[in-house]
Amino acid sequence: MSSQDIPEENLPAEQDTTHGAVGVADEQNPFADPGLPPHEHRIQDIDERAAKRSERVVALLFTVSMLATIGFIASYVTIPADKNIFVFPIGHISALNFALGLCLGTALFCIGAGAVHWARTLMSDVEVADERHPIEASPEVRAKVHADFKQGAKESVIGRRKLIRNTMLGALTLVPLSGVVLLRDLGPLPQTKLRHTLWSKGKLLVNMNTNQPLRPEDVQVGSLTFAKPEGLEEAQEDFQNEIAKAALMIIRLQPDNIKDKRELEWSHEGIVAYSKICTHVGCPISLYEQQTHHVLCPCHQSTFDLSDGARVIFGPAGHALPQLRIGVNDEGYLQALGDFEEPVGPAFWERG
Repeated sequence: MSSQDIPEENLPAEQDTTHGAVGVADEQNPFADPGLPPHEHRIQDIDERAAKRSERVVALLFTVSMLATIGFIASYVTIPADKNIFVFPIGHISALNFALGLCLGTALFCIGAGAVHWARTLMSDVEVADERHPIEASPEVRAKVHADFKQGAKESVIGRRKLIRNTMLGALTLVPLSGVVLLRDLGPLPQTKLRHTLWSKGKLLVNMNTNQPLRPEDVQVGSLTFAKPEGLEEAQEDFQNEIAKAALMIIRLQPDNIKDKRELEWSHEGIVAYSKICTHVGCPISLYEQQTHHVLCPCHQSTFDLSDGARVIFGPAGHALPQLRIGVNDEGYLQALGDFEEPVGPAFWERG
């Protein structure tokens, strides 16, 4: 339905939008001012039922935004952080991240879509031209701005369309709660979680490359092997968290070259097992000097002497690498004889 199909008496009164007569081209102004085109009324300007429908659509979008915000908070509280789901075509992703992103995106989108639909269908769309003016506002301009603001508030129908006003206020009030809920990530403290790893008495040392248990004969003198605890697989949801604490370096030295008494007691035939996690900022150590028995962290060059209790001989690391006590089981496989006796990685205060 267009404005041409409506009797003249049903059309809303036009606002004065003229800004002078239509210009005529001359020598001083070669480009004529074409003026403004005739204003086309929207269906909502003519039919109150259409306006009511638009009002309900806007209110629905604001209501969906409120529900999405509540869903965001509920997802954050109820969905475990380590739960994964399969979403086509993305693949396996964190269920918590997916739910939070979907809910927050929906909440923000519905507020924006509701505001746009409100402006396009219910607020005034009469074309208004204004002449250019100096940057400094004169008293007359300031008075005009105030008058325009009052007129805009009136034309927004926010006072008359109470359903839109109330649902919009509800949506805008709830959305900031999403950010407030995220403050929960500031706690709780990890308590003693960083003091323990997956290593325990009887756990086999598994080669990270072959995924096979290690025997003493698999480790040659001067070689460097990386190991993980038996039962820890890359497909597990908590793999990254656990390997960050349990990753091992396996090095075989000549027993006569081991200077530290405890290191020798905790080794097996010169095979020593040390944490792979640097005690500076937690980088994985991977550089080994065979002749000097030194290992080097590639991040900040902290250097540890594996023949002398893995003590720090250079760099910013604060303390030696933790050693894991190892032995051999009845089947001839290398096994842990317990967990690390000190936390691995950096000495953060959160260890408690």
